[in-house]
Amino acid sequence: MGESASSKVSDDMSWGEVAQLGLRYGKIPLALLAVEALYWFITQPSDTLALIQVTEAYIWNEVTQLMFGEGASTLSAHNGWMTRIDFYHESFPYLDNRVGLYVSDECAGVHEMIFLSTLVLMTDGVTQREKFKAVAVMCGIVYVLNIVRLVAFYPIAVEDCLANPNQPACLNGMWNYHTFVYQWGFLIVLLLMWLVWFKFIGGASSTMKASQEDKEQWRIVIRKRWEQKHVTLVGIMILFFGIAWFWVNGNSAAMDAKNVIDFCAFSDLTTPNCYEAQNTWDNAIQGAWSFAVLGLVIGTIGFYDIERKDSQGNWPEYASAEPAHAEVESTTKKVKPKGSWRNRSHSDEEE
Repeated sequence: MGESASSKVSDDMSWGEVAQLGLRYGKIPLALLAVEALYWFITQPSDTLALIQVTEAYIWNEVTQLMFGEGASTLSAHNGWMTRIDFYHESFPYLDNRVGLYVSDECAGVHEMIFLSTLVLMTDGVTQREKFKAVAVMCGIVYVLNIVRLVAFYPIAVEDCLANPNQPACLNGMWNYHTFVYQWGFLIVLLLMWLVWFKFIGGASSTMKASQEDKEQWRIVIRKRWEQKHVTLVGIMILFFGIAWFWVNGNSAAMDAKNVIDFCAFSDLTTPNCYEAQNTWDNAIQGAWSFAVLGLVIGTIGFYDIERKDSQGNWPEYASAEPAHAEVESTTKKVKPKGSWRNRSHSDEEE
């Protein structure tokens, strides 16, 4: 059985082609890992995406009041930004029957948008124009779905607390819902969105490839011809990423400030020490972010190339220069005459 399977692979596709295919599709998870690392640097401060967070908190509060009454929620500040939502219901636990939540940078939906955009942009067989259109539409859908997710917190909490009023455990259903959506729910939805889109556009079929060749005039591809300067740029990117990581994790003052921030957030404190720790942490993150962004720009220049069609509508081809070089070398090389020099004819010497 193993021998027949091996022969089938060798007949249909060589191992070199298998490796090439694996590298071609392996770029997607590699790109996702790079994006995850980049997003980690972006969202280390507590309010990196503050403007988006404030906008979503406002919409969240307005929709909640519209659906469940004006007294259902209020909008208030968290770390100086209007990103906190307080839910009110007579069945909620605690003295004031209030439950407070806030829109963090992770709750803004930008993480999901970046993840989905990377999947779309790294998909082969689709024109750049179609990719950007898909990214715009899908990011809009993700934004709406994220608002729907936030609005669903209130009815879940009310339903559970009506069944078990004034008990802290009645809020577990809301937290469990949040945990599931955060860890798995959105991931499943994003993959389904991408699969539906991929099926709709025909994937990497010959029709899409033909359409790409006819309409697309430029494309961003992984560099095919590498020079020393391109390798150097990628090396500088890795070095800057390392510096950015050490700028935060190797900074004892920044890590101590992070511990203080976590304690303040857990205890809902707003003391001067909390603000000072937040400033220290933000400064460390800003320095790391500067190195990370600079490294990403430098590495992108070295790793990717922009290809354009020539006047005949053909993509550039990177053929090996060895055959032409060998041909020139063979014409310039002097042919050694055969036999002893004593036996060569006079005509040969004149030639």
